[in-house]
Amino acid sequence: MDYEAFVNAHKPQLQSSGVPEHFWPELYRKLTGQVFDAGLAFSLLAVDYGDEVRSAEDPVWLLQVSKEGGIKADDPTEIYLIDHAWTFRTDNARQLLNAHPELVSRLAVMMGLEQDDTVPPAAYIPRILQDMWRWCNTYSVSADGLSVENRMPIWYVMDEVGSAVLHGDSPNSRIVPFMHIEEGITYSLLFPIEDIDEGDTLYRDFVEGVPSDAKERDALLLPWRYCSFVKEDFSQSEASKEYFLAGHVEESLPGEDIPPPLIDANRPLKVYSQYEMVNKYLTDPSYELVDEPAEADILWMTTHFKEFRELSESRPNMFVNQFPFENVMTIKDLLSIVCRRAAADGAGEQEVDTDPLVNPRPRWLPVTYNLKTELVAFASYFQNRTQRGLDNHWIVKPWNLARTLDTHITDNLAQIMRLQQTGPKIAQKYIEHPVLFERTELEAAVKFDVRYVLLVKSVDDLCAYVYTNFFLRFANKPFQLDDFDDYEKHFTVMNYGEFTLRHMKCDEFRRCWATQYPRHDWDAIETDICTMLKEMLQGATKLQPPCGIGASQQSRGLYAVDLMLEWTGEAYTRIQPKLLEVNFTPDCKRACEYYPDFYNDVFNLLFLDQENLDVFRRIC
Repeated sequence: MDYEAFVNAHKPQLQSSGVPEHFWPELYRKLTGQVFDAGLAFSLLAVDYGDEVRSAEDPVWLLQVSKEGGIKADDPTEIYLIDHAWTFRTDNARQLLNAHPELVSRLAVMMGLEQDDTVPPAAYIPRILQDMWRWCNTYSVSADGLSVENRMPIWYVMDEVGSAVLHGDSPNSRIVPFMHIEEGITYSLLFPIEDIDEGDTLYRDFVEGVPSDAKERDALLLPWRYCSFVKEDFSQSEASKEYFLAGHVEESLPGEDIPPPLIDANRPLKVYSQYEMVNKYLTDPSYELVDEPAEADILWMTTHFKEFRELSESRPNMFVNQFPFENVMTIKDLLSIVCRRAAADGAGEQEVDTDPLVNPRPRWLPVTYNLKTELVAFASYFQNRTQRGLDNHWIVKPWNLARTLDTHITDNLAQIMRLQQTGPKIAQKYIEHPVLFERTELEAAVKFDVRYVLLVKSVDDLCAYVYTNFFLRFANKPFQLDDFDDYEKHFTVMNYGEFTLRHMKCDEFRRCWATQYPRHDWDAIETDICTMLKEMLQGATKLQPPCGIGASQQSRGLYAVDLMLEWTGEAYTRIQPKLLEVNFTPDCKRACEYYPDFYNDVFNLLFLDQENLDVFRRIC
């Protein structure tokens, strides 16, 4: 690759990373010749604390300029390649360390862990996994054709030179990741942003772009320097209309006073479906599948539908399987906001103790903080719980991804602050006392979650049902509050990847439940679940769009609600349903395979008002 081709291939990432153009020719030269010459300009110095005990915040190494005369920011040769000592994803970090004891020893030295020759390297792995968030950096790859899995954040620890550059609020250098396309290898690039004299220490800003006077900056710097947030307000308030609209694809609302679609009972309703399960399992003669949307009476879309006004004006007798602004339920950060409205209304409040550090409000929603807009409040809540000696395990989730992708469980505040930098996320209190299910074939009690299909017929005069044939998902290993990178212990989504999926229909589950928990009637639990879903819908429809779901006579909705059960109350004897998430256009393959009339029943309820009371329960 000649220089012109190099620039054409790498210009977008060099510009987005802010690498000054006068460094590009030297960068090309060093990459082509594999020149790692930082040792000619810098000295790596170990910090000797003598008899003093080094705190976790104190540096282990320093990087100082050793080049005679110092280095100049306008000198086009002063850019340096930094190699990476360790590259990993969070789900394989422990595995990689176990496989490479020499890497463990190297990282232990870099991180200043005291080593004993009589102790095997594996003994240092837990400490490395705990401390690595002070040392690691991240990037992600985005390109056409890449799967969602391959776009997940990649973490890395730079070599000894790069890792020795300290944080400074007034930095004199920058380090940015750089993927060399020709090699398919990622390096880091070190370059000065001001002149640095010989003997001076290098500093870079670990949280670039965050204003120096912002409290969020102190929160993001918690992995490297302690700051107390216990006196900060951790209460939560309703988000603004602008927040609900931010990043939202524009959609229109139906015209006013649009009557319900007229149905011709003398012919089958024509259905255009983008979902293969509907095309395969909708067999009722009341419906006819068509290939063109223009021919349809019912649009069953798996892509987002936004043109509700246009539909009401051009096709007033056509149904669509989505509601305006239903994303307030199906996107995790918005869901927590609309659910908290139930607490504001006083719905579902039975707890005498209203201590917000102990009892969430509403009681069926795990405490949830938005790590983009509520970062300081979350840091305060976390530190206040720590001060009280309360459990502080959290599950960190992306706003809008499914299948537990980029989802992490931790009680490490430093890790949570670093995860915040890889994209919009929520931190949700992890359920530390889950109700477990005894899997006889494993001879062990495991986590499980329950999925209910929620059907919404209208939101102006709220009308909704649950499909009472619920679905179970089980972990594959016994539950314990440890080893949070062990997917099969802490997660239940086993129908993707190389996992064993435990199939169980709800009738069998009910029989097992009655044996395992004879004092807790499942019908009573299901009543609590239905009450929870009703209160959630009331919160989601309380306000007008964009802060709530919009009314549409032509809309019908099907959603999958995932929930868990938690032991609460005195001596943990009460079972409380906990809402986890609501899914847009969920995968209903198992529903169809277990219950072949699933879509016949669903369509008859939503579009023909035929209630099969054997499988549906009206909740509002």
